[in-house]
Amino acid sequence: LPVQEGAGLEDFLRDLSNEQAIDAVLSWPDWPAPALIIDGPAGCGKSHLGRIWAARAGALFLSAADVFADGCPIERLGRLRACVVDDADHVEDDVLLLQLYNICRERGGSVLLTASTPLGAWLPTLPDLASRLRTSLTAHIAAPRDELLAAVLVKQFRDRQLNVPGEVVTYLLRNMERSFEAARRTVRALDRASLHAKWPITLPLARRVLALVQDDA
Repeated sequence: LPVQEGAGLEDFLRDLSNEQAIDAVLSWPDWPAPALIIDGPAGCGKSHLGRIWAARAGALFLSAADVFADGCPIERLGRLRACVVDDADHVEDDVLLLQLYNICRERGGSVLLTASTPLGAWLPTLPDLASRLRTSLTAHIAAPRDELLAAVLVKQFRDRQLNVPGEVVTYLLRNMERSFEAARRTVRALDRASLHAKWPITLPLARRVLALVQDDA
């Protein structure tokens, strides 16, 4: 069955670790700066928040992984005055990023950037771009607490239409790597194993699959 992952604000799990970023997104258009930079670990929901903001702001969503290597983002921006640059810390063309920033600012719009680390760790070498980004509003998403990680596991299973006993979630929470990405990777592996074995997800299956996932990590 296809994975049906919710992409709206109602599907974003709020917690102390991410409330600063959520509040920053929802405070637009009253930002004190032209740009917001959200940083946090892989799988923490940065892209999800970026898409939520893009829908609210009528912004173009750009991924550094593919869009910057496929056509000209300036042309794709068209007459829009806002854009999201996902994984901005992986953008190699500082000039292009500066152009996007300047166009949106000149049109009275805004820019949202996401990154895996704080700005200081990937500050562009282009002086004009660096100076502009230093004035940005920033928000950090921290590593997940137990409550949020458990909720992420449950949501991942639900998105895959899987009914999993509570003891499986508890076991995973106590034994898996404590990250959003590990939660997604583990649920994906359990889903595949369950389909292959044509058997529900049980605690014994979870033990075997988690051991394999951790060996491959």
